[in-house]
Formats: sequence, C-alpha cells, structure tokens
Amino acid sequence: MKISFIGAGNVAWHLAQAFEDAGHWICEVYSRDTQKARQLASSLYDTNIQPDLNFSESEAELIVIAVTDDAIESIIQRIVLPEGVILVHTSGTRSLAEFQKLVEIYSDVYVHTGVFYPLQTFTKGVEMEYSELPFCIESRSELIEGKLMQLASSVSENVTRMDSDERFILHVAAVFASNFTNYMLTVSHDLLEREQISFDLLKPLIQTTIYKAMLSDDPSIGQTGPARRGDWKTTARHLEYLQETNEDYTEIYRLLTDKIRNLYISK
Repeated sequence: MKISFIGAGNVAWHLAQAFEDAGHWICEVYSRDTQKARQLASSLYDTNIQPDLNFSESEAELIVIAVTDDAIESIIQRIVLPEGVILVHTSGTRSLAEFQKLVEIYSDVYVHTGVFYPLQTFTKGVEMEYSELPFCIESRSELIEGKLMQLASSVSENVTRMDSDERFILHVAAVFASNFTNYMLTVSHDLLEREQISFDLLKPLIQTTIYKAMLSDDPSIGQTGPARRGDWKTTARHLEYLQETNEDYTEIYRLLTDKIRNLYISK
C-alpha cells in the first residue's frame, strides 16, 4: 500500500519502519515538529516531508494519524483529504464512532475510517520483533477492515478484529501491565540510587517475575513476598523505612500490601 503518516513520534517511527520492511511505500510524513518529520523521513527509503495538513494531492491510499489522543480532533479539523482515502488512528481509547463523527463533520469529501491499534510500548531506537506485535483492527466497512487486516498481517502474525469497547478495556489493562509496572520499577530504581546500590542487582528478579507471569493463565498464582506470606513484621519495617524516605512511596506500599493481603484472604 501507499501510506502517509501524521505524527513522527514513537508509534509512527516504528510503524513506518515495519510497513516499509513489509514492502509498503511510505509516501509522506507530517509533523508539527518539522525536525522530527525530517528525522523519520530520512530513515525511510523514499519519503517526502509534508509541509502542512493539505493531503488533497497525496497518492496515499491510507493515512495514519499517530498522535496523542487529545490531538486527534485538532488534526481532523484542519486536514484536507483526497476523496476515498482510508483514514485511521492508532489510539487505544478513541472509539471508531467518535472518530467517524468528527470526519463527517469536518471533511469535505468522503473518506473511509478505521482503527489500527498496535498494542505495545514504543520507544525510538529500541528494536522489537514486529512479527509478534499485536494489532487490533476495526472498521464499519468489511472491505476496509479486510484491507487493514491484510496490511497488519503483512507485518505481524498477531492480528485481531476488535470493537471500540473491547479495545478500551484492553487499553485499561495495558496501563496496569505496562505503564504502572514501569513506574514501580522506577520507584525501585530511585530507592536503590538513594543508597548507591546498583539497579542491575534487581534485573534477574524482574526478568523472572515477568517470565512467570507470561507462562501462567493467572499471574496471581505466582504471587510471592511478605504481603502474600502474611509477614507483617517485615512489612512494618519496610513502612518504617519508607516513611523516613518518601511519603508517596509509603502510601503506594501500604495500598498494594493491603490489596495483596485482601486478595489472598478472599481465596
């Protein structure tokens, strides 16, 4: 397919590379940060930098809006589209119905709409195995949905049709699994850094914890630690240390300890 991107952040960076590696042509990249657009375009084979949101003369069959959720409406208000193009967003939370309504309000020509949601945490420069990347696809048109499924399948073996409600719930779960988990690792790093202890010492534990969770259908089976064991003397000592170190961390520790304890009491 001929594909253009609006946005040159982490998601666009990875998807553009993945599409090109699968044999698709990235026609244009637009970003309000011209330098980012230039950097992304320079990493691709034959991609132009789009200077504005007037895509009326674009050869693209598909335009991917890969920006923050809050910026999607602003983009749709200003974009000029070629008739018949497929316009998709990559958000985990914005519904297709909401997206379609905005396009109907602001577009002067008929365009197809869809959702092309890659479920992953993306960082520029960090390589990943695209063949395992989950894609969640949605469109009101079976024809367009089929084209988006085919595009996703050219990159990955993990492609799913998913409606907006399911995708929203998946995104909530993903925030717990990825974003909150990473924040907990950040807290661990901060506590060790304060005492000049190497974070590397935790890495085998982190790897094993994640590995066990991935092997199990129910991660709660692998729960360990003082809260799981009911070792309240240890948790009390931990809390005493944290109260002298960081009140926010104390609050988090107390909350999670209580939740773990209540979960296993109920079981």
